[in-house]
Amino acid sequence: MFAVFAAAAFAGGYVLPLTAGSPRAEAAELDPVSLYASSIADAQAYIAASTVTDDDLGRADMTYSVYVKPKPKPTPTPTATSTGSSSSSRSSGWAPPFVSPDPGSAQATAYEMVTARGWGDDEFACLVALWKKESGWRVNAYNKSSGAYGIPQALPGSKMASAGSDWETNAATQIAWGLGYIKGRYGTPCGAWDHSQRKGWY
Repeated sequence: MFAVFAAAAFAGGYVLPLTAGSPRAEAAELDPVSLYASSIADAQAYIAASTVTDDDLGRADMTYSVYVKPKPKPTPTPTATSTGSSSSSRSSGWAPPFVSPDPGSAQATAYEMVTARGWGDDEFACLVALWKKESGWRVNAYNKSSGAYGIPQALPGSKMASAGSDWETNAATQIAWGLGYIKGRYGTPCGAWDHSQRKGWY
């Protein structure tokens, strides 16, 4: 009984409206190909309308730059340099050049005594510079303020009497005493020259 009633309701609600002249009947008679084409056109129109471009986002004129952190430059390591003669370092960084002395001069006498002690030309060059600064290699050079006298500027000058009684006038006596003084106190003429450069005296 229930089945018969359901069948009658179905026929009344769906089958009868599909009779000629009804809207559903007209829709059923439409061409399926036309319906498909229309659906495709609607879909494409929707996609075109919803497409977002770079211009819409304001990115059309944007430029981009990449920052690369530069590598730090390596710090150079200082290296020690050596100056001066082999027997003594020079705090001033300058070593006097060797100049061959004039024959018969006080410097020529000093050169013979320097080489006799086994010192080289570099030590003689230091001696020349040292005593040029002290006395100008003058036998009678006298410093009134200190009382120093002679080529090596002995203080007092009478100390040179230990090398000879003619210490006031003889260059060889003064040089012999001066070299002995340098040997005992500084080791070499370049050692005395280095001290003189640092302290202003020897």
